[in-house]
Amino acid sequence: MTGRTLRLRRLRRSTRTPSTRKRGAQPKVVALGGGMGLSASLAALRRITGDLTAVVTVADDGGSSGRLREELGVLPPGDLRKALAALCGDDAWGQTWARVIQHRFQSQGELHEHAVGNLLIVALWEQFGDHVQALDLVGRLLGAHGRVLPMSAVPLELQALVRGHDPARPDELSTVRGQATVALTPGEVQSVHLVPNDPPAVPEAVEAVLDADWVVLGPGSWFSSVIPHLLVPELLDALVETKARRVLSLNLAPQPGETEGFSPQRHLEVLGRHAPKLALDVVLADEAAVPDRESLDDAAQRLGAAVELAPVASPDGVPKHDPELLAAAYDRIFRMHGRIGPWR
Repeated sequence: MTGRTLRLRRLRRSTRTPSTRKRGAQPKVVALGGGMGLSASLAALRRITGDLTAVVTVADDGGSSGRLREELGVLPPGDLRKALAALCGDDAWGQTWARVIQHRFQSQGELHEHAVGNLLIVALWEQFGDHVQALDLVGRLLGAHGRVLPMSAVPLELQALVRGHDPARPDELSTVRGQATVALTPGEVQSVHLVPNDPPAVPEAVEAVLDADWVVLGPGSWFSSVIPHLLVPELLDALVETKARRVLSLNLAPQPGETEGFSPQRHLEVLGRHAPKLALDVVLADEAAVPDRESLDDAAQRLGAAVELAPVASPDGVPKHDPELLAAAYDRIFRMHGRIGPWR
């Protein structure tokens, strides 16, 4: 028996199952992802539950996060900051702090383009020497409607195997390194992996997944924000073993670069190849983004899931999720597909 299996079993024994919660409790939801996709999901989920945990990828190597990571050897704080901002309330306090931590300095010096929230998070990491304790403190300061956790406590490098990265050699396979590069790579991404390839998961993230009623994966950059969670062995084990229902939220459109030309069903096929043991319960998609419902149904069924179509896109035509519409879709899914939970 591996050490990873033993740790997972200990967490399983120490974790309450959904059926033991007090009647009247809200659904316990864990959302996994990174960047703006996770932020959209969190902005919706905080409207329907007060028991919400975000588990965030830590492979970013671009912008302010990349500079802090390179200079100080810390986890990239940017996606963690975005998640905290998304969990801020709609009152004056929440919206003020959301703007403050998202604020970027504009200068001719070293502070140019650094986000205030990135600096605050890193400062607290250095003060406490504990990623989770520091993020919990930032969440309390902001009045965040939920908790934010990194998926791993070590900085990770994302690497992708790409076909046709060099347009002059369309059939050649190349390795592309770094999340920022993978997200915009020309060519067709075949697969991704992490370096180190067996990173430790943050125990609180594993425990949150095991203790959840619902786990939400996506939307977001498929290869650089969604799939990386499935490449952390302890976290994948928890996703496979949890008694929670699992919903996958699809993007509204392919992402230029890493998923250019992908159909909705192709997204599911790629995810299934990276985590063949992972089953899903529901695949959520916007009807306008699904040209072939039958093919999507077939791909979802191979993962054990039913497809739910709902209007979740912003009415202004910009390809982004509307928080209120997405919240309504999640709420309906939790009620129609979930067990008869104590929050019902």
